Amino acid sequence: MRKNNSYTISKSVFIAIIALITNTLHAQQQTITTNSSSDFWKNVQFGGGIGLGFSTGYTNISLSPSAIYNFNEYAALGLGAQYTYIKQKNFYNANLYGGSVIGLLNPFPQIQLSAELEQLRVNVNFYDANSNSQDFWNTGLFLGAGYRSGYATIGARYNVLSDKNNIYGTAFMPFVRVYF
Repeated sequence: MRKNNSYTISKSVFIAIIALITNTLHAQQQTITTNSSSDFWKNVQFGGGIGLGFSTGYTNISLSPSAIYNFNEYAALGLGAQYTYIKQKNFYNANLYGGSVIGLLNPFPQIQLSAELEQLRVNVNFYDANSNSQDFWNTGLFLGAGYRSGYATIGARYNVLSDKNNIYGTAFMPFVRVYF
């Protein structure tokens, strides 16, 4: 009788230990799966810019959405897209479209340093019968710095690849960057 009772207790303890281990492993598996996917999206921010410029005979409309992934409170990396329409009445119209890769560093909470590589396809159509239309690629490498407050950063950037054919007219450009 004693042998049978010890066997029953040992069997019960063994089953209880297996049940606890299985339950613990299952709980850890759910936690890891849930945290890894939600942690990724907790670190992603979306933003971009909208630009509108109008004057007598001139129109400039720009849309540039982007997204960044924050590795930590100091560094982020992201991708962006851009489309711009420009029209100078009786002279030309242009479509610019492409993408960019941006890296952001925040050495202090209020200071943001940036490097952005941009590649745009430029299509220019001149209205003058003697001028040819132009299609070309334009590459820009912008280094910038700005003051950051909350979701927004205001600052300036400089195109280190700028030359006399710069599509922006100047290498130095102010910016407002917003990410939510």
